Amino acid sequence: MHAALDIFRALGDPTRLRIIHLLRAMELAVGEIAQVVGQSQPRVSRHVRILAEAGLVERRKEGNWVFLRLAKGEDVAPFVGLFDQLQPSASEEAWQAADLARLTAVRADRARAAESYFAEHAEEWDVIRSLHVAEAEVEAMMTALLAREPVGHLLDIGTGTGRMIELFGGAARQVTAIDRSPDMLRLARAKLPAGAGDKYALLMGDFGALPLASGAADTVVLHQVLHYAQAPENVIAEAARVTALDGRVLIADFAAHEREELRLRDQHARLGFSDAQMAGWFADAGLALERVETLPGQELTVQLWLGRRKGASILPIEGRISA
Repeated sequence: MHAALDIFRALGDPTRLRIIHLLRAMELAVGEIAQVVGQSQPRVSRHVRILAEAGLVERRKEGNWVFLRLAKGEDVAPFVGLFDQLQPSASEEAWQAADLARLTAVRADRARAAESYFAEHAEEWDVIRSLHVAEAEVEAMMTALLAREPVGHLLDIGTGTGRMIELFGGAARQVTAIDRSPDMLRLARAKLPAGAGDKYALLMGDFGALPLASGAADTVVLHQVLHYAQAPENVIAEAARVTALDGRVLIADFAAHEREELRLRDQHARLGFSDAQMAGWFADAGLALERVETLPGQELTVQLWLGRRKGASILPIEGRISA
């Protein structure tokens, strides 16, 4: 257990308090924190080291980047919880508001970079995906995982060119497809079957704030989408929110890797995911992880994680769960 005195000492600095407030909003790289607080990266790194030594902040190295998030240990949770109970002074409210405004700019920069890439490569997106892994094999496994039960209301998060609704839409009672790129939605609409009527709803939206009511979907699919998320755990929680009790969430994405060029060239925010990460995020979101499937490739491995919204009888996990 971290000593209370160490924690209070770590919190006894205005910049470190600002960093805690920022990390409560989202996971950030050191350079992004430096951009928001207006200090040099070495100086921010020193503050982060003190917070980490006190157990308040966790580092996550991913390729050449280091991301920071608030620690979740039971010994530090009460101290972080104090921020919800203390009434800030007028000056504290001012700098908190200013920092959050600058944080919005960081989010906007990230979103613009990703959207610019999506728009530039919209028509070749299916081809780009096929370069990473054999899509036919991935689609066959996804089909096998979902074929056991009716699809019901299908939600395709980050539909891209619409391949998932093309693949599963016919078996669904209703289809909702969401993407933040109008270019992608334009291409997805081109794949809708003739006479689709009002069965299909293609909406502009963000995977962090889905425009659906809680429990609206029976089957939720995220196909090669999660690695664009700055906070994947929030995306999974939002997917779980809109999933009905007994409903399923299927994620297909890359296993953890070190292909740094995918971040720099293709705007991947995450270099894949481990099974342990996904198991924890599923559990936090109220999803029981039922199946894990691995599809190795020459350069990248694709993992498929199938979860069920708790409320049904929980089946044993099949497949491999590794650290």
